[in-house]
Amino acid sequence: MKILALETSAKAVSAAVSENGRILAAGYQDTGLTHSRTLMPIVEHILKNTDLKLSDMDAIAVAVGPGSFTGIRIGVSAAKGLAFSVDKPAVGVSTLAAMARNAAFFDGLIVCAMDARRSQVYNANFSAENGVLTRLTPDRAVSLDELAEEIRNDLQPITLVGDGAHLVYARFTEQGIPCRMAPPHLIMQNATSVALEAEALAAQGKLVSAQELEAFYLRPPQADPLKKKPAPIQ
Repeated sequence: MKILALETSAKAVSAAVSENGRILAAGYQDTGLTHSRTLMPIVEHILKNTDLKLSDMDAIAVAVGPGSFTGIRIGVSAAKGLAFSVDKPAVGVSTLAAMARNAAFFDGLIVCAMDARRSQVYNANFSAENGVLTRLTPDRAVSLDELAEEIRNDLQPITLVGDGAHLVYARFTEQGIPCRMAPPHLIMQNATSVALEAEALAAQGKLVSAQELEAFYLRPPQADPLKKKPAPIQ
């Protein structure tokens, strides 16, 4: 199975093509340019350099959240458009579940964290053993203190991954909880892990149509609550 995967949930943007667990090509950019400008050139480049066409893909995968509202919207919209254009199914992948695959070979507790502001992180925890991941929590928004209290007595080695890992590391260290950061080349979200997670979901029959593909927000966009407020009396 060939999968084109997109990752736009945070500051960096990436795309990858996988086939049966092997990454055929990948592109990654973290230059501060907008995803709407950088994503499709990366996709075009990796397809061209592998002599593959979009129609050769068996599915289009994308990280659907949690993460940046704007980034997720760009990635999901792009995936929907690509899947529609070649009449292929789509796979919506949890950003946190894909991220856990970066550190799957560090046996112990994998704490995935994305900066959610307000002293919170978007988080999910996984147990890793011999490269096999077991989900321990749902995707959620949780305070750093709540997360520390939850795993305080866990005796497994703790590996932190994600763009919020430095926040968790600082809080855990303050509270005397031993942990380690994933290596720099594995700590951030990337499309290669999205592709591998998508393959696992596809094997479970969790393909959807382009129309059914949806973003997953743990919080409503900031504009939504503002729209619901009554207009001031003039």
